[in-house]
Amino acid sequence: MATKFDAALYNFRKKCPYIGKDLLRWFPGHMNKGLKQMQRTLKSVDCVIEVHDARIPFSGRNPIFTSTITGAKPHILVFNKKDLTIPKLLPKVKDQLREEEGIQNVVFTNCKDQSCRGLKSLRPLMVDLIKNSNRYNRSEELDYNVMIIGVPNVGKSSLINMLRSTYMHVKHALPVGAVAGVTRSLMTKMKINNNPKIFMFDTPGILEPSVKDVEMGLKLALCASLQDHLVGEEAIADYLLYWLNSHSNFKYVDYMGLLEPCDDIHRVLISGAVKFNRVRTTRDFDGRTRTVPDVLEVARVMIKAFRTGELGKTLLDVDMLRHRDTKIEQDKALS
Repeated sequence: MATKFDAALYNFRKKCPYIGKDLLRWFPGHMNKGLKQMQRTLKSVDCVIEVHDARIPFSGRNPIFTSTITGAKPHILVFNKKDLTIPKLLPKVKDQLREEEGIQNVVFTNCKDQSCRGLKSLRPLMVDLIKNSNRYNRSEELDYNVMIIGVPNVGKSSLINMLRSTYMHVKHALPVGAVAGVTRSLMTKMKINNNPKIFMFDTPGILEPSVKDVEMGLKLALCASLQDHLVGEEAIADYLLYWLNSHSNFKYVDYMGLLEPCDDIHRVLISGAVKFNRVRTTRDFDGRTRTVPDVLEVARVMIKAFRTGELGKTLLDVDMLRHRDTKIEQDKALS
């Protein structure tokens, strides 16, 4: 069992680590092309499923979708990777989205679990929404077309694969990965159900052309919706350390081989290098070689530990919830 520490005894940073906004710009050509393809395909779509990371339910959702894609069709907001966040807080997330944004259909899923209740609820919800909507030019069509959209690396392709596996009993057909940008273009529609016939379009992850809020960008990077090298692994690890300390999550102390909480990312990474024996060889100006801690590799190890849940379940947007008792509930879940 992890050692407990009193956060009041430590003088942690009060502000998010600084990082230049120019490092948080990522809107490559395939994103612009993908957005235009999505808009052209929209007329043949009956329902739009927007997938996002359950750890950041308020941060990073692309407002371009609201103005160009989701407003014209029945819309389901799916928060994937629910197994990595705090279960008790999810109903409050759902209530707040309904009250503030008017989003009625919110589903939480874990695309690695075929018995997930959220996954099982998606098919009947899609069918019900489409049947009760005005399909306009598709009113005579017997098949249903669904488009899946979202920012990079939130599990859109994994969701389609799981639905196909569940209802069509076929192997996974779409490539997935742990980094952003695996899906690069609008793919041919995939059948995920026979009765009624339901087809799904997979789409590339689309971010805003520029991230206006630095901390939101760092949350996206921490959840792998931005490619690590664009922000820098050490900068991502530093934000992770800042967030963990700010929310009294000290599981990283044992994991990184520390004796107590620390607010200096370099000390944390050097300690991790010692624990995991991650070193690299460097050559001095006089030609001599020596081994030094491989802090870049250790930063990657620390980030991966967060992404796989080894540092505890988290809701990075917990401070954006209106309810005052949410931080207490998260702290209990982490203890």
